[in-house]
Amino acid sequence: MFFTQLKGELRKLFARRRTYIGYGVFLLFEILVLTFWVNVGADKVAEVAERNLISSTQLYSSLTSTYWIMGFSMFLIGSIFFALVAGDIVAKETEDGNLRLVLVRPISRFRVLILKYIAVLIYTVTFVIFVGLTGYGMSVLVMGTGGGLFVWNPDMFIIAVYPEWSDGFTRLFLSAIFMGLSMCVVSSLGFLFSCFKMKPAAAAVMALSLFFIDFVLQNIPFLSDFRDAFITYKMSSWVYLLAEEIPWVRVAESYSILIALCATLFVIGWMVFQSRDFKT
Repeated sequence: MFFTQLKGELRKLFARRRTYIGYGVFLLFEILVLTFWVNVGADKVAEVAERNLISSTQLYSSLTSTYWIMGFSMFLIGSIFFALVAGDIVAKETEDGNLRLVLVRPISRFRVLILKYIAVLIYTVTFVIFVGLTGYGMSVLVMGTGGGLFVWNPDMFIIAVYPEWSDGFTRLFLSAIFMGLSMCVVSSLGFLFSCFKMKPAAAAVMALSLFFIDFVLQNIPFLSDFRDAFITYKMSSWVYLLAEEIPWVRVAESYSILIALCATLFVIGWMVFQSRDFKT
């Protein structure tokens, strides 16, 4: 029954039109990035390759463009849609009165929430993978399948080159999975506020407000020595999966904290939801 109910929650989630807004926006974003990449970025890529003594074919490739599409868009654009969907999943049904009918049945509130929360997490991870696959597919249409993967992230002190396509694709796909796990923090924030007595839009705005406050603070120069303490910095740990030598200890530490945070947000949301009165 659990998986049958989960399938029902996923069906309801993907039946809402607003769930697909993010897919359309990212497809448009990928087209724009690739247009600029081909017409403007080629010369810049050649300059970077020359300065670092790297073959330009390893930088100007479909894998590298996919890395830039994901790295530059997911935190600032993807977080909007994760908060929107997560903030909608409980609050919208409460607003429409559907939860009154659901809770008439012999099912616990915890079971209702855990099903909705798992559905949100599945949406989050699969959305990130969707962006990676569609970004790579469009890049292949424009630049072909040749070339390797070039990774450069000055904030995380990472620079790496993978000349072989198989190595680059494996690392990129693995990093996309961990990026999806990182973005579950935003979805958990949206889910938390969705459990409160507020409108779906208000829940999404509250989640995004906390997320962007943390993001802005960790980018303030005089707080650079405390950057490790901010959640958005730990969410960037997916980039470590692209390093030539993966620091597994640091990855395990960051994702242990992120998973614990997600669990805490769910428990707080559940406690708030448990205390609410839906009968009157």
